[in-house]
Amino acid sequence: MQKDTEEPARQQEDGCETETQSSSSSVAAANLSQSEHEQPPEENWSSFADNDIMQQHSDIRDAEAHKLPFLGDKEPLSALAAEYQSGSPILLQKIKLLSDQYAAIRRTRGDGNCFFRSFMFAYLEHILQTQDRTEVDRVKLNVEECRKTLQSLGYADFTFEDFFALFLEQLDNALQGNDDSISHEELVTRSRDQSVSDYIVMFFRFVTSGEIRKRSAFFEPFILGLTNATVEQFCKSSVEPMGEESDHVHITALSDALGVPIRVVYLDRSSCDTGEVAVNHHDFVPASDGNPAKVTEGTTKPFVTLLYRPGHYDILYPK
Repeated sequence: MQKDTEEPARQQEDGCETETQSSSSSVAAANLSQSEHEQPPEENWSSFADNDIMQQHSDIRDAEAHKLPFLGDKEPLSALAAEYQSGSPILLQKIKLLSDQYAAIRRTRGDGNCFFRSFMFAYLEHILQTQDRTEVDRVKLNVEECRKTLQSLGYADFTFEDFFALFLEQLDNALQGNDDSISHEELVTRSRDQSVSDYIVMFFRFVTSGEIRKRSAFFEPFILGLTNATVEQFCKSSVEPMGEESDHVHITALSDALGVPIRVVYLDRSSCDTGEVAVNHHDFVPASDGNPAKVTEGTTKPFVTLLYRPGHYDILYPK
């Protein structure tokens, strides 16, 4: 994808188009039927304002989300197929197609932070498994540029420094041969620890916000396609706060800022114009911006693969 000339949106292939990414309100609505004991009696709904009803839906969604860990175990794709066994035939066909290329899935909590949590674990797991010290050094340079970006935008160091420090610590810990090196099991444990996971999510949110603000002229048209907010308002309300969901704007900004390519595979009910079923994906390849640390030969092929179902991201493992 060429940055600054093309929309950072989902890929369309062979006449197939993915469903528009939506909020998880549909998930909350589905959960209502399973959580009737949490609702006021149906006849009393008329006495509630719209905001009250929306808050009720949000509370139910949050309650369901918190029953799950931040990061699940690695599961075969057959577990995903079982989830849709009595559902849409199109989804089952797509899962079967997925199984030709992908071996497993790892779920994340659907609390609005699922994109960042999925990216966090998938990236650190890649470093742990490959021991790619060149990649670690490259990303550290980009993290330093992100720090300078936030400072130039007027952010005080104390507002983000702890988040940056913790992410850099996890990078170093993933490399073996140090006194504080960690195992894969420890990486999973840390990713399920709220004090670690939330801090790294906040690191990603600040990095994403800084990139969007720095390149506001590029991102503004796409933000206006989502909301009437200005770039600054969008970052304050939809990027920096915990629990706010992510879309192609967030993914593009994070990929560009860190120089890490990301593949997003779309699992939805869409079909081709011909009636055939295909699984679409989009590769978010970072823009170089003239910075050699942003894009190298090894940073054009995604090694982080995420599965997107409307309103939610999980981790996919290629075969």
